[in-house]
Amino acid sequence: MTGIIQATMPKNRAIVQEPEPEALCGVDEAGRGPVMGPLVIVGVRTRDDGPLREIGVRDSKKCTPEYRERLGPAIRRFCEQVVVRTVSAENIDAMREKMTLNQIEEIEFAETIRDLLTSKFPSGRKPERIKVFVDAADANAQTFRDGILERLGIHIDLISEHKADVNYPVVSAASILAKLIRDSEMEKISKQAGEDVGSGYPADPITIAFIEKSIKKDGALPPHTRKSWETVKRYMRKEKKLDDFVKTNER
Repeated sequence: MTGIIQATMPKNRAIVQEPEPEALCGVDEAGRGPVMGPLVIVGVRTRDDGPLREIGVRDSKKCTPEYRERLGPAIRRFCEQVVVRTVSAENIDAMREKMTLNQIEEIEFAETIRDLLTSKFPSGRKPERIKVFVDAADANAQTFRDGILERLGIHIDLISEHKADVNYPVVSAASILAKLIRDSEMEKISKQAGEDVGSGYPADPITIAFIEKSIKKDGALPPHTRKSWETVKRYMRKEKKLDDFVKTNER
């Protein structure tokens, strides 16, 4: 006798749902690609990203400078902790003698997360469930995640994604603060130079003109220039023009 066997689910089977995190952290950077100025990494921590959504945080690149200025104070008000790490052009050059830019960011992101996790919580008690989101710097988001976890040396609930600054309000908030702080650092460099040095990015004609002028005048790159950038080295060897910066994506 041939029959049909039907697979049935046990009745009243409980659906296990993952508990909501008690704290959310987001980490992002500003200044990865510029030829001048620092790399700025910012981490934020909040119990609830609802207020960040309500004030309209988004990827800093999609915000006007005026909008970022308005959002900055509100982000700091709604986040219970903000961590800032700044890596100067000189330190980037020194570190790149031993490692890649991606590895530098793994180190800085890991230390930022460590500070977020170990700094004082308002309640006085560290939450057991913390979720951390980072904007992946590596082309392989999983590789970037693994590098951060290895340097942290502890297990955490870490999400590493491309466009995390678009998808997660806590990363958007970190992105906006990082951009604001880097812009402020570039203003300080301009004051030291006695003239506008621009944004520091290779596509900025003000930055390129300032560097070229300094080389012609002093025979050397100006302070706060990333000398380890291959395009800078080639220019100093007269192999390429400075304008070729815009054609090369430093790694």
